[in-house]
Amino acid sequence: MAWNEPGGGQRDPWGRGSGGGKGPDLEAWLRRLRQRLGGLRGGGAGGIGTVLVALLLAWLLFDSWTVIGTSQVGVVTRFGAYDRTLGPGFHFVLPRPVETVRKVDMTSVRSVSDKQQMLTKDENIVQIDFNVQYQINNAEQYLFSLQDPDATVRQAAESVVRRVVGADTMDTILSGEGAAMVAATQQALQKLLDSYAAGITITEVNFQNIAPPAEVKDAFDDVNKAREDKQRIENEAKAYASKILPEARGEAARITADAQAYEATREARAQGDAQRFLAMLREYRAAPEVTRQRLWLETVEKVMAVNTKVLDESGGRNLIYLPLSHGAAAPALPKAALPGAGTLLRAPAASGTAGGSDTAPPEAGSTAAGGAQP
Repeated sequence: MAWNEPGGGQRDPWGRGSGGGKGPDLEAWLRRLRQRLGGLRGGGAGGIGTVLVALLLAWLLFDSWTVIGTSQVGVVTRFGAYDRTLGPGFHFVLPRPVETVRKVDMTSVRSVSDKQQMLTKDENIVQIDFNVQYQINNAEQYLFSLQDPDATVRQAAESVVRRVVGADTMDTILSGEGAAMVAATQQALQKLLDSYAAGITITEVNFQNIAPPAEVKDAFDDVNKAREDKQRIENEAKAYASKILPEARGEAARITADAQAYEATREARAQGDAQRFLAMLREYRAAPEVTRQRLWLETVEKVMAVNTKVLDESGGRNLIYLPLSHGAAAPALPKAALPGAGTLLRAPAASGTAGGSDTAPPEAGSTAAGGAQP
């Protein structure tokens, strides 16, 4: 028989009867609840007290403690006024609305960015994209000194960047002075936020893009290209100067050293010649004949040492063929080394007075075909 056929009674399609007692009786539970609520409306003091105590215990149980994370601090306000700051861990607090705990993350880095056109010192317009990153260093100041911290940081950063950009010319800003500008901006922005008691530490400031407006970008690109060409040519000139100057200095030092060495050599040689001449003069004054004979012999020795010599021991009876040099020039000494060369040298005549001081040195005779005669 189907479960909903007439005469079948109240049947359960899952095989349970209406009065089987196998499950909770919803209607009975609702009746008991209505009776209890009716007793409360009837003014029973015991029932009202029980409910109030239960609600109070539940309120205290679920809203009288808090857990602060390791990277957080909890700022406790009592009736809206700052009371204390809680560190990481488990803490007991008075339930709301008596005390309220606001958790603040102290380690996360927050960031704000903006893009503005600004006026430079030389009355040019430059477009700057900047980014500011910061952390919270004082949760109380961060929550109660600023109504909108991100907006405050953005507006303060824009003000400081405008001040820094307005203090430099456009050529300086576009010529790679970004590091100095970033340092000045970060320092000035931190000082401004400290004056607000913002509880914020600026960790980094970035100028992501510094460019002229799009309307004049082509002209500024030409200027930048010319500036780069100028820098390249200057670098090449410096490199050439660095290469050629040491070479020129080295060549000058070498020439100076050679000149000094030649000077020293000539002076030493001249002094030696002078000393030798003075020594010879002293010997000549002491023994003129002997000195004159020695000088003559030394001169003949020098001349004969570089010439071919033929000895005739036949007393002039034989015809002598002098050897030729077979087309090769005979070696010649410089004139300075061959005194009396090409002239007839006469041996000094015997003097009756030995060691006379008035005897003249040997004289050179006229040129003759014959050999030298003593």
